[in-house]
Order: sequence, then C-alpha cells, then structure tokens
Amino acid sequence: MSSTRSKQWESFFQDNQSAWNARVDVHAQSRFYDVDGFRAGKSSLTKLEERLLGDVSGQSLLHLQCHFGLDTISWARKGARAVGVDFSSKAIALARRLTEELSLSDSVRFVECNVYDTRAHLQETFDIVYASFGVIGWLPDLRPWAQVIRESLAPGGRFVLVEFHPYVWMSQIGPDLDIRYPYFNRGPITEMGSGTYAERSANITYREHGWNHSLSDVISALLGAGLQIDQLAEYDYSPFDIFPNLVRKDATVGNDAASASQTPNLDDGFWFRDYPGMVPLTLSLTASRRI
Repeated sequence: MSSTRSKQWESFFQDNQSAWNARVDVHAQSRFYDVDGFRAGKSSLTKLEERLLGDVSGQSLLHLQCHFGLDTISWARKGARAVGVDFSSKAIALARRLTEELSLSDSVRFVECNVYDTRAHLQETFDIVYASFGVIGWLPDLRPWAQVIRESLAPGGRFVLVEFHPYVWMSQIGPDLDIRYPYFNRGPITEMGSGTYAERSANITYREHGWNHSLSDVISALLGAGLQIDQLAEYDYSPFDIFPNLVRKDATVGNDAASASQTPNLDDGFWFRDYPGMVPLTLSLTASRRI
C-alpha cells in the first residue's frame, strides 16, 4: 500500500475505528452476542464455519478483523493456538479481559492494528488464516489484504473466508432489496449511522465508510497474491437476523423454493420474507498457500 493511498484512506479508517469503538459496549450487552452465555461455555461459531475449518486442535490460527474476539476464543476452546487482530482499541481491550477471565491466555492472544498492518505486528506464520461476516466491506482495496493473508500462511496453510454476499450490500440498510449501491467497487460508500445490527435501537451515532467488492475482486486479489482457490460456495441464507424483513427459513419451508433449498448439516438461518431461496445472502471461500 503506497504512502499516498494510505494518507487518502486514513480519515476513512479513523471514522470506522470510532464507529466500531462506539459499538463495543452495546454489543457486549446485547442478546445477539450473549456474552454471559459465552462465558458459560456457549460457542459463537456457526455450523458453516465449523464445517469449513474442521478439527483445529493443535493448529495455529490467525483471525483477521476479530471484533472483540468471541470467535477467536471459540477456536481456542476447540484446541487452536489463536491470534485475533482488530483495529478497535475497545474491542481488543474487551477481548483481552475475556481471555483473562476464561483462563485462556496460554492459547489465545490479541493484537490491536489495522488489518493491512498485520505483518508489522506478527512475524510468525499460521496453519489457518480466517475471517468471517462483515469484514471485507471495510477495506478500500483487497490486494493488500490478500498479501497479508499470503504472508501470514505457512506453506501448505489454508485461508477460510465466510462472508455476507456482495449482492446484499447493493441494498445495504434498506428495508427491501432495491438496488442503492453498485455491485462493483466505485469508491467509498459514506453513511451516517445510528444503532447497530446487534441492537437497532441503541443510542449511538457514527460516520462510517464501506466499499462493495464483487466476487471477482475477492478471487482476483487472492490469486494475485499467489494463493490457490480451493472452494467457493454461495448460500441462500444468513446465519444472523441482521437485515430488515428476514424470516427463519423453517417458517417458509412449506413452499417449493424453501423445500428445494434445504441443505443438511448447515444452519437453517434466515432469508428475505418476500424472496425465499431466491437470492444469495452469504458465501464461503477457501484458498491455500502451496509454496
């Protein structure tokens, strides 16, 4: 990333960092994250993530853009030696407190930094690099992100991405699927926001900037960094009820579209009430470093 582009992006990153700092206290108290349940042993991982990563016991795992670390800690509970990275100081502080509370300091640690700067803070490489749900849309350019992934993987290591589908972000915060933003990255999408997906009535406001990335952006960035794409899949559901007008898949299972799309061993999840089984809501991608 050139110094010129870095300066252009710095104000965007500062706004986004403030926005995520504002969310932390709300998220920590929300039913969505259920931190008390997590303390008691509940995993924050979806079935899809568990299936894609498989048995992680004894493996080293780097979690990029980890928020306040529930997924990172969940992987440590499953036996991984985990490191979480995030640019929110409040999120990392909470992640570290939870790690201490749960006596997991020997198997998980957290680093506060912009994801683009990960390699300046971590010299080791990992068996698995992992990122999930609501991550790439905060990045202006996926090429330096992909380079971080490649440099963080040990030879033979694998990258796993589970993410909301770019189709959804064309509507973003609207109550329907009307197209409001381009599918392609045409520059920053700047919005004034209030509340949060975990607590829509929360009394917080913020200015934030996002970037839409097409599937070709994601794949091209990873290929350009020298990674091999091993798997790409799209799913007709979200594991989380975070968009307006979603309903549980099992609530519409009587119609033909829902019945045809039922996939064993995955989360039932949520889809749009008026478009059941008709649009992609999430995707998964796995890649590997061969040399």
